Amino acid sequence: MVNHHDTGYKELFSYPELVRQLMEGFAPPEVSAMMDFSTLTDHSGNYITPLFNEKFEDKVWSVEVDWEGVRQRVFVYLLLEFQSTVDHRLPIRMLHYVACFYDHLIKTKVTTARKGMPPIFPVVLYNGSKRWTAREDIYRMVRPEPPVFLRVYQPHLRYYLVNESAFTEGELAERDTPLSGIFEVEKASKDVEALQGAVKRLAARIRAHPEKARLDEVITRWLKRHLRRLGTEAEQALEQINSLVEDHAMLAENLQTWAEKERQKGRQEGRQEGRLEGRQEGRQEGEEIGLQKGQRLAAINLLKLGLLTDEQIAQTTGLSLTEVIALRSGQAH
Repeated sequence: MVNHHDTGYKELFSYPELVRQLMEGFAPPEVSAMMDFSTLTDHSGNYITPLFNEKFEDKVWSVEVDWEGVRQRVFVYLLLEFQSTVDHRLPIRMLHYVACFYDHLIKTKVTTARKGMPPIFPVVLYNGSKRWTAREDIYRMVRPEPPVFLRVYQPHLRYYLVNESAFTEGELAERDTPLSGIFEVEKASKDVEALQGAVKRLAARIRAHPEKARLDEVITRWLKRHLRRLGTEAEQALEQINSLVEDHAMLAENLQTWAEKERQKGRQEGRQEGRLEGRQEGRQEGEEIGLQKGQRLAAINLLKLGLLTDEQIAQTTGLSLTEVIALRSGQAH
């Protein structure tokens, strides 16, 4: 079973403003240019899939598009793929999910098999740190590639990948939307100071948006949930924050306090590690000194017996021949 964690993204993409920002900022421009975003309609629901026996984290929207003088409705199938590892079964899963969704449209009488199925734009949103290596079309999983006369009979379904980690800070800054700010916060979460800057920019982008009240509310909830995953101290930094826009000064102060705590924690851990390494080095040094003293004492006793040559004593004790000769010379005085 796929182990999704609660990212809060499902709630984010329950808002048409953020769906529009995803399409306009991260989908192919020729696709988003056809869309009339005023017609966005939410069709989401959890569908139990018999193949994978799981509830999956997805959002489904429809939007009207204009194409060569024809106006029709297209479904945007958004799969939120937030796993620690890349699932190479994803092309199979996506094919199955789309088939289940088409079956859902028939069962709910949105269409019939005779009328035909509406077009779908499958999108995978991935926020993992590992490089995406899953194939993006199920046809590419068919190996070896079949001869030409069989290719037309193979399954074909390609999804569009939005890989958050593939975008640079500059590319996200160019988009300058609350959603790109959310992606910046995701990417900066391992660096406290970078996180401070990303949250500040996110608040500024929300403040500049026409729907700032709605976005402020949902993104503030998302940020609290996101920081909860980073630990108790991070969660406490937002405990009294109800609005990124209105409480920005308090948020900046709380994040600064958290950053200072993290720095102090790092320094303390560094000192403890240094002391531990020092004790270990001290023990090792003491053991080496003790070993050398034991070797010298054994060599002196063997010299007193007078039964072995200097070479034999060196071989027996582990001292060098020069050290044994020096000990013999010292005894002669």
